Amino acid sequence: MKQWRNRIPVMKMLLPVILCTLMVTGLTAQDPYRVADWKTEHTLRTYLLQEMHSLYDLRRERLGKTLSSPDALDEYRALARESYFRLLGELPPKTPLNPGITGRLPLGNIMLEKVIIESRPQHHVTASLYLPAGKGPFPAVLFFCGHEMTSKATLSYMQTAMLFAVNGIAVMVTDPVSQGERVQFTDTDGSRILRGSTTEHTLLNAGAILTGSSVAAWELYDNIRALDYLVSRPDIDSSRIGCMGNSGGGAQTMWFIGYDDRIKAAAPCSFITSREREYELNGTGDGCQQIPGEGRAGFEIADYLAIFAPKPLLILAGRYDFVDYRGTVDAFNDLKSVYNLTGFPGQVSLFTGDDGHGLSAPKREAALLWFIKWLNAAGSPIITEIPPALSEKDTWCTPSGQVNTMFPDEVTMQEYTRRRVREMETERRVFREGNKRETLIDTLKSLLALSDASGGKVLAETTGSFSVNGYSAGKIIIRRTGEVPLPCHLYRKTGKGVADTLVIWLSHEGKSTLAGTDARGKFLPARYRAVLAADLRGMGETAEKALDNDPKYYNSEYHNAVLSMHVGQPLPGQRVRDILMILDFITADDELGRLPVKVIATGPATLPAFLAAVIDHRIASVEMSETIRSFAAITERPLEKEWFSWIVPGMLKYFDLPDLLILRPDLIIRYNEL
Repeated sequence: MKQWRNRIPVMKMLLPVILCTLMVTGLTAQDPYRVADWKTEHTLRTYLLQEMHSLYDLRRERLGKTLSSPDALDEYRALARESYFRLLGELPPKTPLNPGITGRLPLGNIMLEKVIIESRPQHHVTASLYLPAGKGPFPAVLFFCGHEMTSKATLSYMQTAMLFAVNGIAVMVTDPVSQGERVQFTDTDGSRILRGSTTEHTLLNAGAILTGSSVAAWELYDNIRALDYLVSRPDIDSSRIGCMGNSGGGAQTMWFIGYDDRIKAAAPCSFITSREREYELNGTGDGCQQIPGEGRAGFEIADYLAIFAPKPLLILAGRYDFVDYRGTVDAFNDLKSVYNLTGFPGQVSLFTGDDGHGLSAPKREAALLWFIKWLNAAGSPIITEIPPALSEKDTWCTPSGQVNTMFPDEVTMQEYTRRRVREMETERRVFREGNKRETLIDTLKSLLALSDASGGKVLAETTGSFSVNGYSAGKIIIRRTGEVPLPCHLYRKTGKGVADTLVIWLSHEGKSTLAGTDARGKFLPARYRAVLAADLRGMGETAEKALDNDPKYYNSEYHNAVLSMHVGQPLPGQRVRDILMILDFITADDELGRLPVKVIATGPATLPAFLAAVIDHRIASVEMSETIRSFAAITERPLEKEWFSWIVPGMLKYFDLPDLLILRPDLIIRYNEL
């Protein structure tokens, strides 16, 4: 008994090791085709987070040097603004707003005007304008809504606007694209056909990103045009304009104050945090909440606000918000250092409500005091009594509650994207005809971030073998320093009656699908000298679990796809790197290296297979199924799922898939139709 008691501490120490061993053993025992001996579903996310952290380490180093002098800070902010504008892409030229007021509704001694403008030709923005009593000119605040479908009719937003108006500040509350009266995907009756704004934003973002734009840029431009309208009014003092927004509207505020110099004071709510911490803790945001390449450019949320410095900035936060509060404090501390160096330390502040996400009464009252102070508004003593809230229908600017039904010729965002894609056909042709093949290949590599691909020796680790249909296959892991390990199966066949070819099998459902027979009842490895079935990163063994991505994003690897674009490594480009690593492994093998290479791919694995073949002549032919033949198809069919697995930012500015065929006229391509 005494001896057993003495062993208890040792057993406690060994128990985690035993459990871990049993768990790993269980993984391989349950799946005879499994190659890796660790839990691999987080492999790609871990790689991407490490890449992100390294970029933000460099950003912290730069910021630390920046805070050494006012001149260094000025240079940092100027470069940040330049980088921001480059990330945004080109905004369209301004066109007539054609404003209209479709109704006026007295609310006690303040007035609600229902405003519609054309931010772009035949594309309308709806807004509520709350005007104080009197003739003005009034100071004003442009208010940006969060993701509520009620948008400008959301209770806390109406209460905020009324509170400001009764205290002498006009407020214009705009409907963002996909919200309120601006739903883009509607049926013939004007009813939305998707679950909500965040899904619309995400689906719209896929096509926009391909053209070098984004939903964030679209919202920014709409807000610029709303401000154009606001300052055109004689009852508004254009020298005293502020802006604020909640949640997704906080993101819009961030974009806006870093861009438009007309804003004199700002108060973003329930959004400001550390991008790095938020992405690590909660994953990437909805389609409107990031711009591709931010991480690669070393952009933190605080950097957009640093561009605004030293103008008055109030950050509104909730201590119990799902938006990471520690990140909020980190961002605020960065900004305090920036404002201290500008000589205006009192012009940045953090108000923390003892609550969660949203624009609560304490937050909106803090914002009111802030704008009264910095917009020189007459507001003492503060009036807290406001008119009763309105119904959503009372705020409608259109008879039906949707611009799509009020204006028969309304041009939706998805249609604008399609038109832009068609315009780019000519631009791409000029680009192709005006450059040599080497330049075109270099451009393609840059878009795919292949110039950053690490070189070095390819290593292969054998982890076992298995038999299927009378054939044996080796389990191997192909590795290169700095890259995601690739689990593979390698089938080799000798003798007569087989094609003297090596097949690289890339299935988006995983390499193990090769273990069965095809639609014709044939076992593919029996037909070729060698078959290497590989799981590209994020597929097969390294695919994330289904629950790791919210269904609202219509993509089973949404967070990894967006995080990949954030760090400047689009997911298709990373998978091209995987294929190039496989080719290097094959080339280094005396027997395999002499065989011509054919790639057979399915689903999202087809795009990197095709792109790798365009770039590398070691691939002689490509056979694809469950694929697209044009990036333009994504903009033509925006409601389909899994598009983010295919997205390369800005690709359609230079190439669509048919354009790339001229770079490999000798490439043999076969499409297997569904």
